Amino acid sequence: MYNIIQLNDKDLSELQSIAKELGIKKTDSLKKEDLVYRILDEQAIVGATKKVAAEKANEGQPRKRSRINVKKEGDKVYTATKDKAQKLEANTPQPAAATAETVKEAAPAAVTPPTEAVAEASAEEKTPKKRGRKPGSKKVTAKTEEQPATEPKETVKEEVKAEAPAKPKPQKAKKEETPATPKEKEVILPELEFSGETEDFIPIEDLPSEKIELPTELFGKFEATKVETPAPVQTPAPKFQPRQQRDQNQKYNNPRNNNYNNPRQANNNNNNTAAEGEAPANIPQQAERKQVEKPYEFEGILTGTGVLEIMPDGYGFLRSSDYNYLSSPDDIYVSQSQIKLFGLKTGDVVEGSIRPPKEGEKYFPLVKVEKINGLDPGLVRDRVPFDHLTPLFPDEKFKLCKGGYSDNLSARVVDMFSPIGKGQRALIVAQPKTGKTILMKDIANAIAANHPETYMIMLLIDERPEEVTDMARSVNAEVIASTFDEPAERHVKIAGIVLEKAKRMVECGHDVVIFLDSITRLARAYNTVSPASGKVLSGGVDANALHKPKRFFGAARNIENGGSLTIIATALIDTGSKMDEVIFEEFKGTGNMELQLDRNLSNKRIFPAVNIVASSTRRDDLLLDKTTLDRMWILRKYLADMNPIEAMDFVKSRLENTKDNEEFLMSMNS
Repeated sequence: MYNIIQLNDKDLSELQSIAKELGIKKTDSLKKEDLVYRILDEQAIVGATKKVAAEKANEGQPRKRSRINVKKEGDKVYTATKDKAQKLEANTPQPAAATAETVKEAAPAAVTPPTEAVAEASAEEKTPKKRGRKPGSKKVTAKTEEQPATEPKETVKEEVKAEAPAKPKPQKAKKEETPATPKEKEVILPELEFSGETEDFIPIEDLPSEKIELPTELFGKFEATKVETPAPVQTPAPKFQPRQQRDQNQKYNNPRNNNYNNPRQANNNNNNTAAEGEAPANIPQQAERKQVEKPYEFEGILTGTGVLEIMPDGYGFLRSSDYNYLSSPDDIYVSQSQIKLFGLKTGDVVEGSIRPPKEGEKYFPLVKVEKINGLDPGLVRDRVPFDHLTPLFPDEKFKLCKGGYSDNLSARVVDMFSPIGKGQRALIVAQPKTGKTILMKDIANAIAANHPETYMIMLLIDERPEEVTDMARSVNAEVIASTFDEPAERHVKIAGIVLEKAKRMVECGHDVVIFLDSITRLARAYNTVSPASGKVLSGGVDANALHKPKRFFGAARNIENGGSLTIIATALIDTGSKMDEVIFEEFKGTGNMELQLDRNLSNKRIFPAVNIVASSTRRDDLLLDKTTLDRMWILRKYLADMNPIEAMDFVKSRLENTKDNEEFLMSMNS
């Protein structure tokens, strides 16, 4: 039989010769691969045919079942010669020789048909034959008459009772002659009791020392009947006997348990034996079931990000921007030890792995800190605090125009007349309904398009909810809002945590831009929540209430050696409120860029409604090149005599006809 690997290794000629031997026709036209599979198929067919023929030939013969006998210390051996049993040891071959001599002595003594039976049995031991029934009544009587002295103590009680009425004398002789050999150690085994008929036992010749094999005929009888009877006399069991073996001995030695004539009991015994064999395999499964399953660990799988807010007790929470940095179900607990270890502050953007809360815990705890403000925790630990950083004038301009006709007109006007630099403190002074929110949106989109490295936050305080939704959908920035229906405490808290977040990012070297709409309403909120100091300014403004809004607006600065915080805030004027006028006057001199909007321009639907003459940037010479500065000086001198409407009409008409601001400045001489 060849396998596929062997066939693939052979040449085509060898495969063709193998195919001819198997009787495959037309091998010349087949390829090697097809020929290999044809040979495998033919081999399988031939093998199956032989197997079926062998099974049909063996149908008439009784099926012989093999039996494995393993000798253990303390096992009992039954000799079928009806002599006294002897103990067989592995190291001493003497008992085997003695058994052989006993058989040789017993053979000439018997002249009757049992001699033939012994000879047949010894022949069958070498070449097993089909077992068949033999007349056993004569052999039994002959055995009992001629060899009464060699009968061992271990005779079956049921067999003796059956023969007692006919031949009682030989039975007495057995009992009297058994003590004749007290020195010999006897090995006791349960004898076989045949149901329905009695037959001579076949002697065992030359038993091996380690393995005991019974003749096939005796095997067949034993398998057919499966009847075992305990011996009446037992030798003392060894002192150290395994528990399993002791249980088996008690089971076999108890005659009440071995009523094999009862079919129910026989089935129960078979089931018990099967259960005993399966027990060791089931023990590990039961042990596994008893083990309590450990809960699945989610630690390290989930990651969380948030802005840290430290509580007065020392621990903190990572607030989510989805809830405007207020308390929410998404809060992540940060322990006091982690805050001290990494030098965390309020406003730090922390990213790390978290785990679900265990029993008794309320929040998701932070397990491992991976990033702080987008940097490695080791770099952030030794940062310089924001208050100790050196502020400078803005020296790098935000480019609001890409070039081309796609640029927004509002962005072009702002970029030319009041440029915005990194670290600018810009104030958009506007009357109601002048389009300040739209202008702020255009500036934000221009910065996001030209400076993607800048982190932008749109902070809407006391605004309308629909404007918040529109801003979140149309601006590529983080939108944090507190609408007008929220209390003043909420306005103040949101503004405070946004400012702290911006400061922490600037400490790490990032460029941050905050669009605040509006600073007037934020100052109103601070005035509402601040405790009364007893000093009230005109318009009902507390003397100490404007300190925190000034700190918010004054945080905008350009940092030496990296980092900047730019704040572009709107201030309301001409609202009819004396408080708004006082707030604007307080912030008027704090900014270094001012962009004024005119209500008259918006009424005439001229957008952007920028008062060009009143709008300017301090130290714009640091932001613009010399050529642009010279041309802007000429343009401003030309527009100074015009009113805001005339100036905006003139500039707008020229800007619409040019591609970009550079082209507009180049066309001034023409």
